[in-house]
Amino acid sequence: MEEQSFAMPRIGDPAPPFKAVTTQGEINFPEQYAGSWVILFSHPADFTPVCTSEFMTFASMEAQFAQANCQLVGLSVDGLYSHIAWLRTIKEKIEYKGMKDVEVRFPLIEDITMEVAKKYGMIQPGESSTKAVRAVFVIDPKGMIRTILYYPLSLGRNFDELYRVVIALQAADAFGIATPADWRPGDDVIVPTAGSCGVAKERMENHELTCHDWFFCTKKITKEQVLDAILKK
Repeated sequence: MEEQSFAMPRIGDPAPPFKAVTTQGEINFPEQYAGSWVILFSHPADFTPVCTSEFMTFASMEAQFAQANCQLVGLSVDGLYSHIAWLRTIKEKIEYKGMKDVEVRFPLIEDITMEVAKKYGMIQPGESSTKAVRAVFVIDPKGMIRTILYYPLSLGRNFDELYRVVIALQAADAFGIATPADWRPGDDVIVPTAGSCGVAKERMENHELTCHDWFFCTKKITKEQVLDAILKK
């Protein structure tokens, strides 16, 4: 029987739908997450050290992501009982960087058949044909893929950056702006191109913007304005 093939999803595509068994029961993805941002991420294997450090970090930041209306969903090609045993071990035995008694409450998908992993291009044969790489998909409340990140098996992810991505995407949507390199809430944001030097000069004279040139204009949005527009009260 010929193996089913999938086109890798791209930024701007609808998140490929699936139903799956998880450590928190069955899920219907992304339908049941409508109205929320979601980080769907894969890890290579249970009972491995890099993955353990990542899950402890994500679990410790879950409330922070939830306040930004972002839910977490994990996946590996291990089975449900392996997932459960691993997460129990993390809670009962592992202490790392001041984190201990860490309980992972977000769903961890069982994907023994690799069906979901293949739908999302999480299996990269050049890295491993039997394990998912460290893929990250940021999906918006309408079920659209907004960011895709891939990491090799050996490289643990930067979770502050994943949180920054979610906040920056929400800020871009809320204010109709773009965010420059290394942007954090409170930093200047980039506004749509002025269109001409004359328009840029007029904006500068009105103190509406700071224009470095006609194609590069910024303005101030305070950290409080950003967080008020994004975070749940």
